[in-house]
Amino acid sequence: MPHLRRVPGVLSTADVLQWLSGNATKSLDVLAQYWQFLAQPKNPKSGDYGYSESEMVRFGADKGQRVYKALEKAADRKIKIRIVQHSGFAPDFDKESADLAAGRPNVQNVTLLFGDWWGSGVVHAKVWISDKKDVYIGSANNDWKSLSQVKELGIYFADCPQIAKTVEIYFQNLWKLSTLNSTAYTKVAWDKQWQAFRKVPCWSHFLKPEERCRSPLPPSVDVPYVDGYPSLANPEMLDFSFETPGYKSSTKEHHLSYLSYAPPELSFDKFQADEQGWLDTIKSVKFGGVVRISTMDWLGQSQYATQTVFWPSLSSAISEVIFSKNATVRILVAYWTHFIPNTEKYLKSLLYSNILCTSSSYNHCMGKVEIKYYVVPGYNKTGPALAQGAATGNRYPDFTRVNHGKYAVSDVRANIGTSNLIWDYFYTTAGVSFGTYSPAIVSQLQDIFDADWFSPYTVPKFYFPDEKCKLSENIVQV
Repeated sequence: MPHLRRVPGVLSTADVLQWLSGNATKSLDVLAQYWQFLAQPKNPKSGDYGYSESEMVRFGADKGQRVYKALEKAADRKIKIRIVQHSGFAPDFDKESADLAAGRPNVQNVTLLFGDWWGSGVVHAKVWISDKKDVYIGSANNDWKSLSQVKELGIYFADCPQIAKTVEIYFQNLWKLSTLNSTAYTKVAWDKQWQAFRKVPCWSHFLKPEERCRSPLPPSVDVPYVDGYPSLANPEMLDFSFETPGYKSSTKEHHLSYLSYAPPELSFDKFQADEQGWLDTIKSVKFGGVVRISTMDWLGQSQYATQTVFWPSLSSAISEVIFSKNATVRILVAYWTHFIPNTEKYLKSLLYSNILCTSSSYNHCMGKVEIKYYVVPGYNKTGPALAQGAATGNRYPDFTRVNHGKYAVSDVRANIGTSNLIWDYFYTTAGVSFGTYSPAIVSQLQDIFDADWFSPYTVPKFYFPDEKCKLSENIVQV
């Protein structure tokens, strides 16, 4: 991204993952959706197929090799490595993690299929925990492309056992789930909140109290006389000090922070569900302030559930702060090869809040929504270089050239997550967010967003009858 303003103090994801592996002395726990650290330009089934060695070097594929090599060295040092993962994707699925575990009793990898527990969903959290004190939480997959050809965002904690200890409980919950017989621990619930029949763990609060089983996991707060998982008035907060080296004036000060988890059945104690972390961040905006939201996907409904679920939670929160607080909400949504078609309709619906805001003499509403698509050059030329022996004309490997970060930041609070902004990611998929009131992190995240927002890589989304034509013209010019 040569025309993107640099923000001080921002680290390379590849460097962070190498540090976590290379500096581990006792343990390393990893949550991963899939593994593709090692590029495969010679495999006809791979999205890397057909690119030359020099092209792969230019793409930065060596960064994935270095991270995987650091993992191998950690395994050879007898570091205890535990991996919880989804089944992965073609062509190799979980081969890289299986190779790490092969012949090494200190390495354990388990595959957890969320479909067996929630009917759909995956392990989508991207978390590394080293020596129970160093932690990465963010959007980057265990994929060489996430280190060089996909725009990611995460947070790295060095020597922070309080964060590590808490995230470790969530990791352990997933690990425990992988050992249980899902058939014996799941039921079908009528979810009153989302008006759908769904498969859930038998301890889910979407079941009536008398229908629930005893949870094999650490208990979460139970709100009496309420179905589901309502927002907690006083969720668990962490009070600790941390520095932000390299960014402006870094001071070691105490500020309240939190962790939130999805699905809510896997949360514990008084930690909030992941959806609440996002909603409370939006609603934390000051009067006349600005909320900034960046995501790859945006959809006001479910994507993978058997029964379609309408999901207005984020849109409603945004409209509320526009009307009541005269806030400005800026949203960056990735536009790329795998863009979800009806995203545009939900964004158009959200933009209609601007018309409603000023539609009546009874309103004293001066807030607004601003939406831009984030378009990485070359997004429409991605895929294997060869197909059936013929050149495809593609310039980049498949599933690249996209803004993949997921975060929100108001004037006072930041939320850095692992989930796309779609219903499934909060109710049937594993996800983690870290949030904080630290002014330094809030300011740094605002700078990162603004560097993107005011860059030449964004295309405004307008509410015009012929907007589809206007949008396509703009994108061609990027």
